[in-house]
Amino acid sequence: MSVTYVDSTVVHQNPLDLLEELVGANEWAFDRAGSDEMAVEISGRWCDYRLYFLWQEDLGALHFSCLLESKVPVEKRREVSVLLTLLNEKLWLGHFDLGSDDGVPLYRHTLLVRGTGGVSVEQMEDLVEVALNEAERFFPAFQFVIWGGKTAEEAVAASMLDVAGEA
Repeated sequence: MSVTYVDSTVVHQNPLDLLEELVGANEWAFDRAGSDEMAVEISGRWCDYRLYFLWQEDLGALHFSCLLESKVPVEKRREVSVLLTLLNEKLWLGHFDLGSDDGVPLYRHTLLVRGTGGVSVEQMEDLVEVALNEAERFFPAFQFVIWGGKTAEEAVAASMLDVAGEA
């Protein structure tokens, strides 16, 4: 999935202002509930992704989560927990998690920017791009476990295959 980039010369105190420009440049649907939170919806290859951003100025932290459009039935949560552990071992940034209330898989990451002068355009672009790439890469693994009856190990092995070309 590719992301359209924005002008990196404009300085923003609130990273969500910068994010709003990035979202607009990509023509993604979004809702800015306040100055410190934003929700974005993006259509991916496998499903729609809901991105949530929460800016905590006092901490200098931007919390981010990307929800995958899927729900893990209670009886599959133990195997999905094993899957999460295996997937997280493969990530350099962020981690996958499972909502304890709703059983929705998500990718999370927090940027700490206190003392740095703010978030750069490149950081925002990378944050979104990395999350979407990891979600697209591993969404099938969740489906293999949830609906395909595969073990976590089988699902990870299948998701790690690099396919050449398209059918």
